[in-house]
Order: sequence, then structure tokens, then C-alpha cells
Amino acid sequence: MLVSAKEMLSKARDGKYAVGQFNINNLEWTKSILLTAQEMNSPVILGVSEGAGKYMTGFKTVASMVSAMIDDLGITVPVALHLDHGTYEGCYKCIEAGFSSIMFDGSHYPIDENVEKTKELVKICAEKGLSLEAEVGSIGGEEDGVVGMGECADPNECKAIADLGVDMLAAGIGNIHGKYPANWPGLSFETLAAVKEKTGDMPLVLHGGTGIPEDMIKKAISLGVAKINVNTECQLAFAAATRKYIEAGKDLEGKGFDPRKLLAPGAEAIKETVREKITLFGSADKA
Repeated sequence: MLVSAKEMLSKARDGKYAVGQFNINNLEWTKSILLTAQEMNSPVILGVSEGAGKYMTGFKTVASMVSAMIDDLGITVPVALHLDHGTYEGCYKCIEAGFSSIMFDGSHYPIDENVEKTKELVKICAEKGLSLEAEVGSIGGEEDGVVGMGECADPNECKAIADLGVDMLAAGIGNIHGKYPANWPGLSFETLAAVKEKTGDMPLVLHGGTGIPEDMIKKAISLGVAKINVNTECQLAFAAATRKYIEAGKDLEGKGFDPRKLLAPGAEAIKETVREKITLFGSADKA
């Protein structure tokens, strides 16, 4: 059964650990993440970008697959199915499809419009028992064609959004989607501390979790980050393991690759990545 992310993030905030959001792109990724979360007794958030949702034929397909997989695999840890960087229209589609959590990325709107649209979604999510994430200050890098320069959020704008009643807030603090460049200056903990001061107990979200040094991750958690997103690291691990298998030429007597065997090394690589992140975030045995 899918659950809202609200309770798991409140517990993470109070316990000074973070829940990992791991993005899914197909059945193999979903299965690997769920099994690893269960193995480590950790709550988990499955993130779905609009591009990934379209690739998997639609949000209803994704919600049905995840719900059925939870049942068939006997998953008992808390699992939230979360729209990642959703458009205003995409949020409504995921609400209808059966997601248990959504993110409305209104960071590219003027703050007044961001507030207005977020306010509408707060009301609907509260009625349906879904958790809602909002964003202030765009996250750097590129994800599904959305490009941000890694700006730092205005703490006063963060307060304006937090006061609407969202369940979690993604505030830009210099973080970037994808691989971090060699000249990346690091996270702005000054901004994070200022946002925390303005938003109080609001669980904060750190996007772009791949490549951030461990000491920065731990410091961010100590300053109120309760959810950390990981996608690129899983992509890189999956691709490397799959490439290695293909280059080894392990076909079936010249009959071609069995897709189940072809994808198995990548699935195992994702499991290892998720284990490492759950350990780093401190969410093991917190379910």
C-alpha cells in the first residue's frame, strides 16, 4: 500500500536522518529499489519525472505497477510514489492516477503565481491525503529538459511557500542535477540555515544528491534536510554494469541476449547504490 511521505519525513526530521528518493524508470529499477529498502528496513520514496512517466506509458501504468509490486514482493516498509518536478497539469494527472505524493515545481513562475498555484494544490492534497512538495529557487543542471543554474533560494520566498501548508520544501542552495563540475563551489549552508530559520520545522529537500560529498550530506541533514533525491548515480551504475555484461559477450549460444539476464547486472548495481545511500542518509532500520 502506498503512503503519503508526510509521516516518514516528519520522523526523519526529528530523528536527524533523511529518506532517500530514488527515481524509477522501469520495472527493474522499481523492483531493485523496493527490495533494497525492505532489506534495510528503510522507508523509501519512488520518484517519477514526467518524462519517465511518459516512457512507462503513463502515470496510471506506473501507479498500478508499483502498487502491484508492493503486494507481490511482500513489501512492508513505508513507500511513497512521488511525482518529481511536476508541472501544474502533471500534478493533477498524478493525483488522478493514484500517486501518494506530488511535487509542484513552480520555481520558474513569479513568486506570486507560484504561491497561488501551490495554494490550490495544498487544498486538494489535504483533501485526498497526499503529501505535497514545493520548490523555491531552481535546481541546477538539467532534468527532463528543465535547466536551472543552481541558484540559491530567497529565504523569505521559502517562508511564503512553506506557510501555505506544504509538507516539504525544496530550496535551491547551489545543488545541481546530474554530475557536478570540477569547479562547483559546494552547497550554500548559509542559505540553508537562513531557510531553516524562516521555515521552522518544515522538512527540507535536497535535490541532486549524486556527487555531493558525504560531509556536506551529513551537514545538510543536521540543518533540516529530511529527503534527498538520487537519480544520476543509479543511471551511471546501471549503464556501467549493463555495458560490462554486453562487452563480456555472454549471449545464449549465439541466440542473442536474454533481456532478463541482460538487465540483471544493472539491477544489482542499483541495489548496491541504494544500499550505500540509505546507509549514508541514516534511514536504515527506521521503517
